[in-house]
Amino acid sequence: MNELNTQEWAIDALGALAHETRLSVFRMLVKAGPDGMIAGAIAEHSEVPPSTMSHHLATLERAGLVQSERESRLIHYRADYPGMRRLLTFLMQDCCQGAPEMCGDLMAGVSCEPLN
Repeated sequence: MNELNTQEWAIDALGALAHETRLSVFRMLVKAGPDGMIAGAIAEHSEVPPSTMSHHLATLERAGLVQSERESRLIHYRADYPGMRRLLTFLMQDCCQGAPEMCGDLMAGVSCEPLN
C-alpha cells in the first residue's frame, strides 16, 4: 500500500474511532482479546439497540479495526490487531525524528494486564 492509500486508510480508521460508542466498542473488543464477543453481548454491554450497534460494528469493520465471523445465527466480533498495529505504526512512524530516546517511554503508560 502506498503512502497516500495508507494516509486515506488512517483517516477512515480515525474517523471510525471518532464516535464515542465506536471507540468504546473497539476498546471493549481489544480488552476481550482474541476470543472477541458476540454482537448481542456487545450491544447489551454498551446499552445500544442491536440495529444501531450493527451499524457501528460495520463501520469499525470497514475501517479495518474489527473482524467478524458468522457462527450459525450469531456474529462474533474481534479487534483486528494487525489493523490496530497498522494504525499505531502510521501515527508513530515519524515520532522520534531520528532520536529514539524521544519516544522511549511511550509504552510506559500502557497496561497489558489480563481481565478479571
